Amino acid sequence: MGLIKAVVGSVAGTLHDQWKEYIKCDDLGNDILMRKVTTPNGIISKDSAIQVAPGQIAVIFQSGQILDATAEEGIYTFDQSTSPSFFAGQFGDVFKEMWTRFTYGGGTSKEQAVFYINAKEIIDNKFGTPAPIPFQDWSHPIPNQMTGQMTPLRVEVKCFGKYTFKISDPSLFMSKIAGTAVEYRKDEITEQMRSEVIGAFQNVLNELGNSEHKVPVLELPSATDEIKKTMDEKVFDQPIRDRGMSIEGFIVESVTLDSESEKKIDNYELSSNSYMQQGTLTGAYANAVQDAANNANGAANGMIGVGMMNMASGGMIGGVAQGAFQNQGVSAQDLQGGAAAAPVAGGAKFCPNCGTASNGAKFCSNCGTKLGE
Repeated sequence: MGLIKAVVGSVAGTLHDQWKEYIKCDDLGNDILMRKVTTPNGIISKDSAIQVAPGQIAVIFQSGQILDATAEEGIYTFDQSTSPSFFAGQFGDVFKEMWTRFTYGGGTSKEQAVFYINAKEIIDNKFGTPAPIPFQDWSHPIPNQMTGQMTPLRVEVKCFGKYTFKISDPSLFMSKIAGTAVEYRKDEITEQMRSEVIGAFQNVLNELGNSEHKVPVLELPSATDEIKKTMDEKVFDQPIRDRGMSIEGFIVESVTLDSESEKKIDNYELSSNSYMQQGTLTGAYANAVQDAANNANGAANGMIGVGMMNMASGGMIGGVAQGAFQNQGVSAQDLQGGAAAAPVAGGAKFCPNCGTASNGAKFCSNCGTKLGE
């Protein structure tokens, strides 16, 4: 009950007539995962020929049990008097286990058939997230003012792409889903696999968005290798593997942010620009104060410019002056209400807060700061 590899040239030669039946399966394409082929009477006679084409696995059944199997292309002679040959290549151990354990209760005692399983990579399987998936985007970090640490911006994305798969364990594939069907097509498992692929992908996104990987949200389409590596290492596709199949390729073709996430990023960019502008203005303000403090003769003129800058910024950066003047021996009290106005030539005084000329008044006419004697 085994397979004996035949001489290849005998198919087209005069020895073709030596085979009682010639069993083969046309190319299974990209849509058929398994097809059953048998003789008109359901019996495979001794010395019949069984052809295995490239990309096919042939499993011979009798009475609900495996007689032999092969994943090696070629032409074989069926001989029930021999032991199983298992010309299987990478599936040798799998086929041996199938032969000893694989049974189907209630099988017809005399029925024999060859089940051809598609061993090629099944391509062009599309997936898309039906609802936005949360993602931690480290390309837009947010500073925590309490701890000083950075946290990622939480966004939600929709992703679309394609994946490929192949049958990696014929025994599991037949026992879990295909059985002994006359034909098992890809579309019978597509929806289930798509749901499981999306679930696995969501787990991958959680990994890629953590502090170890920090993959920017808009760079996910270029992270194909990292996505597949993470999926394999974490075995996120375990339900698919349990059916004797494996994900071979995974491509994210597009990433779309939901409207709320787009607003978050727009506001983030706007805030970042604002912080940068404020930082530039604060730096200029500090430099002006430093220059004024260093220049005793031109302090009043310097403070006029400082006061104008402070008014232009809405008073947001006035506190910078305190440190600069303290470094030059000027106290904080001198920069607050009640500080003495800066004297200049001619007896005129200028407000230390905004730089407006006092003209002898006790309070600044522009900002109301009390002027000392």
